[in-house]
Amino acid sequence: MARTPEEVAEAMYQMIKDATGQKKLKPMDLTKAMRDLYGDEVDKATCKGAIKQLIDSGRCVYTYFGGSFIELPHKEGAAND
Repeated sequence: MARTPEEVAEAMYQMIKDATGQKKLKPMDLTKAMRDLYGDEVDKATCKGAIKQLIDSGRCVYTYFGGSFIELPHKEGAAND
């Protein structure tokens, strides 16, 4: 049974959340992890759709530090009050 982009997006979000502060994840890291987790139940297009959902919904953001990474949005200093 093929996984939906929504299911894959949830798994990716959890992976990004768990890695926050320890490691920055690239889109390809997430795609490979989902392929390892779900095997033939996901393809690159499904992973790409899941990443698009995470970015479009604002749950995750792209950052750039010598390469593109996907992270949880950072809170600005004034927003922590």
